[in-house]
Amino acid sequence: MKIYHLADLHFGKSIYGLSMLDDQRYWTEQFLKLCKDNNPDAVMIAGDVYDRSAPSGDAVSLLDYMITELAEMDIPVLMIAGNHDSGQRLSFARSILNRQHIHIAGTVTKKMTSVRFDNPDGNGPVTFWLMPYIYPEQVSLILEDEEIHSYDQAIRKLIAAQDINFNERNVILAHQNVTANGMEVERGGSESMVGGVGQIDYTAFDGFEYAALGHIHSSYPVGRNEVRYAGTPLCYHFEETRQKDKGLIEVILNEKGKEIEINPIAIEPLHRMRHLSGTKDEIYSLIQNDKNKGEYFGITITDQRITPEINTYLKSILSSRDSLLLELISTYTSFANHGASADAKAVKERALEDLFSDLYIAQSGGNPPSEEEYEVMKYIGELVRNQDAHLPMDEADVTKILNKASKTGGKNA
Repeated sequence: MKIYHLADLHFGKSIYGLSMLDDQRYWTEQFLKLCKDNNPDAVMIAGDVYDRSAPSGDAVSLLDYMITELAEMDIPVLMIAGNHDSGQRLSFARSILNRQHIHIAGTVTKKMTSVRFDNPDGNGPVTFWLMPYIYPEQVSLILEDEEIHSYDQAIRKLIAAQDINFNERNVILAHQNVTANGMEVERGGSESMVGGVGQIDYTAFDGFEYAALGHIHSSYPVGRNEVRYAGTPLCYHFEETRQKDKGLIEVILNEKGKEIEINPIAIEPLHRMRHLSGTKDEIYSLIQNDKNKGEYFGITITDQRITPEINTYLKSILSSRDSLLLELISTYTSFANHGASADAKAVKERALEDLFSDLYIAQSGGNPPSEEEYEVMKYIGELVRNQDAHLPMDEADVTKILNKASKTGGKNA
């Protein structure tokens, strides 16, 4: 039985102020083409279908299009809610969708949603168990078990409460923080779950032929090859560019007791996501010699602060290649590692507008001030420098300076 394992679609997500819907539509089209060409027996979606519990209309339309096309191809869908989803919203009209072989588990119940395929490949039945994102308190309540206090306990007791025939083949979908002996993988920057929270040991899924996991954004096995995260279909943070090619997992179940086949399948994105780090001259050289087009860039400059001129130049050259600069930051500090007294001396010697600019960049998530905003900073710096250094400014002086700056800098002051 051939199954496609997806997770963490995050339909409707925006990164660095940019909507990813066009990229997600493109990816969906490529995925549907893959399904049409290879005809899997089922598609599993292991949670975080949407990026928000109240998704946008466009995000809902994209999921509707995806599952409708799969239904037209007679490919069953098995889907669970993740921690980003509203389980009630996701499972709306589930009874009608079940008739189209679209099976959704949005909320945890005492009797887990299960879907049985009687003999899909000539090797006997396969049952899929759908476990949406759970909290220990939920499971404690539905099982009427006050001894449940941890995520690991909750998962194990919920599974134990099901009537599972482990003499047959079983697959489980789960959206949790699964670890091997407490060891976690390095997370991507777009993951909101705090490391160490809600750990479940992979042995909780012993007995299942395959555990299709969602929640962690990189693709990797946990403890054994058959307990696996699919990862996100696209990069949703520049930290995720360090992960392997994004896509999905092809799972081929053989007869009971035989090793299953697991094949990662990469899907080329509409816009490749890249991160560059180096000195200003190194970055300029890399950008000038790079002929790729249509990419999303994050750039870190290590040897100087970001100036409006640097920002303008990089955006201009990248836009000429239909690429976008989504993040531009500097790790440079002129007074690092010199002790507190050296820090104070260096700060005192720096121009006030440069200190304003550094503060602006820190508070804006790495975005430098515009040329107009920097001119306002310079103007304020000049006003302060022209004050009598021995006469500290009072509130009236500060108000006067800000009023002048506002008139000079316009609406952006």
